[in-house]
Amino acid sequence: MRKKIFTALCLGLLFAGNAAARDINFINGLTQGNFKDLSKEAGAAIAFRNTAPPAPLGLTGFDAGVEVSAVDIKSDSAYWESAFNFKAPSLLYIPKIRVRKGLPFGIDVGAMYSYVPDSNIKIYGAEVSKAILEGSAATPALGVRATYTRLAGVNDLSLQTVGVDASVSKGFLIFTPYAGVGGLWIDSKAKGHLTNPSIPDFTILKEEKIWQPRGFVGIKLSPLPLLGITAEAEYSVRPIYSLKAAVHF
Repeated sequence: MRKKIFTALCLGLLFAGNAAARDINFINGLTQGNFKDLSKEAGAAIAFRNTAPPAPLGLTGFDAGVEVSAVDIKSDSAYWESAFNFKAPSLLYIPKIRVRKGLPFGIDVGAMYSYVPDSNIKIYGAEVSKAILEGSAATPALGVRATYTRLAGVNDLSLQTVGVDASVSKGFLIFTPYAGVGGLWIDSKAKGHLTNPSIPDFTILKEEKIWQPRGFVGIKLSPLPLLGITAEAEYSVRPIYSLKAAVHF
């Protein structure tokens, strides 16, 4: 299964996520419990992925690339089936454009934009990170990070996340493995069809404000001086696998 996911991620990265997708457009109402479960999983899906060791880029450093994440969603869950008109995929692929810029004092800032082709799913995000230890040949790098993301284009759901995490890495040769843990705050509100009393199984849904932990491991490969390829696995409420290719200097 993991080999198939990695192969699919490679193809998605090469074609910038051109696989067909579907609109999120609820055709049935949800119970409050289902709405909370959906908010947890959708919030984790749109959250800012790490896909980088914590070592800073430096004052003149810049990193730009493309990334694709495969989010393992339950295709047999009532809320995902309702969201995707009873044609929910088992894996939701989210392609992204990522940029990061180094600043003084070990600080990096970054931004992300995602549009899932042939769907109404768009995601905007920003990050700021601070290296506590910049790392060397003998010592690891240690950093902390804050992130923000927002879902756009989906008329039935207002969703945004704020995340914080800490990670550590230690490079050797062309490999830099890293790992980290953090937390995610999710703010989710029903809109559109989910607030329309005429849809089947209509329920008045309250806003959900959720905190949930997450952890991740990854490895960055630098086969050429200006090229980096990063693979990462994250777990929050669902497994999420990401692959990024970027140029940096």
